[in-house]
Amino acid sequence: MKNMQTSKAKNIDDYIAHFPNSTQKLLKEMRAAIKKAAPETEETIKYGIPTFTLNGNLVHFGGYEHHIGFYPAPRAIEAFKKELSKYEGGKGTIQFPVDKPLPITLIKKIVRFRVKEQLEKAKAKKKK
Repeated sequence: MKNMQTSKAKNIDDYIAHFPNSTQKLLKEMRAAIKKAAPETEETIKYGIPTFTLNGNLVHFGGYEHHIGFYPAPRAIEAFKKELSKYEGGKGTIQFPVDKPLPITLIKKIVRFRVKEQLEKAKAKKKK
């Protein structure tokens, strides 16, 4: 469960260590999927949760009592609306239940979509 200790985590390993083993397993799977889809990213803690950056924030994720939150930005959620329709969520968040396997293939697709967005954004910025 997310608590004051996780919001003070120094790094992603520290963050994950504050959760029950079953949740830790899912958080580690999420982290590995993101790293595999975007190996050039950097890991950090922002807003008290694990964050991957590439020319700015790429994606965030976090552990909660009943779900793993995934925050890939509203455009990514819109782009994958159909595939994400079976999950709870909002404008910028997706909730994957902790009692079900993570959709690793879908997570990787979303992360690759975000990498492409961030690289295009950086390219456009350079042209200015």
